[in-house]
Amino acid sequence: MKRIVGLETEYGCLCSRPGETRPIPERVRDYLFYKLKVGLIDLHDRDYDEPAGNGGFLFNGGRLYLDMGHVEYCTAECLNLADVVSLDEAGEELLQQALQELGLSSEACFIKNNVDHYTGATFGCHENYLVSRDGPFNQRNLGGLLSFLALRGIMVGAGRVGGLSHTGRKVARGSKDGVAFQIMQRADYIQTEVYEWVQFNRALINARDEPLGDPTRFRRLHLLLGDSNILPFSNALKVGATSLLLDLVEADLIPKGLALADPVRTMRQISYDPDGSWMVEMADGKRWSALDVLTELYELAASDKLDKDEDGQWTCQAWQEVLTAFQENRREKLVGKVDWITKRYLLEAFREAEGLEWDDPWLESIDLEYHKIDPARNLARALPHTRVEDLHLPGFRKRDSRREPPANTRASVRSQLMRTIAQSGRDYIIDWDYVQFGKLRYFTLDDPFDSRVPEVELKRVWVP
Repeated sequence: MKRIVGLETEYGCLCSRPGETRPIPERVRDYLFYKLKVGLIDLHDRDYDEPAGNGGFLFNGGRLYLDMGHVEYCTAECLNLADVVSLDEAGEELLQQALQELGLSSEACFIKNNVDHYTGATFGCHENYLVSRDGPFNQRNLGGLLSFLALRGIMVGAGRVGGLSHTGRKVARGSKDGVAFQIMQRADYIQTEVYEWVQFNRALINARDEPLGDPTRFRRLHLLLGDSNILPFSNALKVGATSLLLDLVEADLIPKGLALADPVRTMRQISYDPDGSWMVEMADGKRWSALDVLTELYELAASDKLDKDEDGQWTCQAWQEVLTAFQENRREKLVGKVDWITKRYLLEAFREAEGLEWDDPWLESIDLEYHKIDPARNLARALPHTRVEDLHLPGFRKRDSRREPPANTRASVRSQLMRTIAQSGRDYIIDWDYVQFGKLRYFTLDDPFDSRVPEVELKRVWVP
């Protein structure tokens, strides 16, 4: 890829004995940092809701902490698809390892999904893409980008049983409100196109300007709309295709006529119609097939107008494979690759075998089984060719991504400095874009592409 990318995943936790012991997420966090020593716990308050000891940075370049009671894991800054997908799975491996070694795996499990079927609450998979500060984010390019984001769930949605009621205040089980199965988990929870806040009035694009790098050169595009993917193919395609769309934006190659009339409403309509023809209304009043919009964007990305590295070429092949399967009405070819297609296939088989209707709450339970991070209990992982190595991603190599960072971004530098700190026993402050230890040693990491250890800067900064 041409840009730095990172994923943030918020995990649900199911426990057979809630309230009887110290919360599972807290025990897992402490085990990872204090027993397995996979990183360095924060010694300072990061914010009012992130006190010292709430989480910390990991030696694999990522970060793990508790957010409103649940575990959140962030990957390191990644420059290729193989690292993004491998490091995302490393978070699952760390959490599962902690549960097993704590003897909790029989009574608790972590769920990588985005919906609490009981309360209707949602938790996210946030995507971060580094973009140029002076990129041409004009109305034409932004319109094309929003259209892609609203429609890409057809290719990479995780799927879910049921949906919210019309009031948005409670879960409608099964077919209530006219939806039995949706393509996207987050479609019910996105209210606007662009907005600053994360938890309220959720937007397709989060407008908060927090580059976590040199603010004169970079922006960090923060996306809230995406589903947490279980299948590596969907995860890689989600990141790769979005990165290519941003390449098109930065090259000012998005043509007129690709903006949707209402991206948020269209996203929900598409999600609620897994068997539909997916006709959508464009801003100019014309009606297009959603597949035609995605095909138009694919052809732009695949054309010679855009220079592509090996990741870009892999993404174009995967993108074309998915579009062709839909266009030829051969969705069965996407089982084991596209999450919502795979989940629906498994649920249909179970429903028919048990003689269930879609409003049976048993299906919500099976829905969660699809998202369990324990590979021995995860429904999708039982299918063949669902491992990261099966994707043949460019540059993929087998390594321990639980402890090893990407070698070609600043994550490698931060990891090296953290190991020095761990050996020295000194106080420290660690953030994405700087590291300080002792009273005076301060390292600036404001270029996410730079994997060289910078010169030490002597600064008097207070250390707790």
